[in-house]
Amino acid sequence: MGQSHSSGRYQAAVTRLLALQFYAEANDMPVIAGFDKLASVPEEQITDKIRRRVVSGKQGTMVYWRMKAGAHAAAHKHPHEQFVWMVKGSMDFRIGNEKRTMKPGDVAVIPGGVEHEGYFPEDSEAIDFFAPVREDFLTGAPPPYMAQR
Repeated sequence: MGQSHSSGRYQAAVTRLLALQFYAEANDMPVIAGFDKLASVPEEQITDKIRRRVVSGKQGTMVYWRMKAGAHAAAHKHPHEQFVWMVKGSMDFRIGNEKRTMKPGDVAVIPGGVEHEGYFPEDSEAIDFFAPVREDFLTGAPPPYMAQR
């Protein structure tokens, strides 16, 4: 019984992933397997200060962010674990009650369900990785916490 239950969960997960892949492809959101170039991934304009490229696999989602000075990701939380890697510029970042200024080369890991926010005092670039897949990012819609200000 345990094996069939596990097999049923596996089949449901595969069906969901195939549906996500179909949705993502139908909306020009790439789900990549194998090699590709970041430049081939469409860049989305989220606000006048925030742009992103979203790459999703079957287990997680990577986002390359370009932020103009003054961009703000308002306080929010989500069930996904999030890894942040600052590539260029800086970000005043809060995870829970802890605040730090992140600079190029700095990394942070945010457990799922923990509130966090970031402010970009200068033009910046960062790479985020989320697990599991950020299904909401596959729609191309801006996250509510990055609404136009």
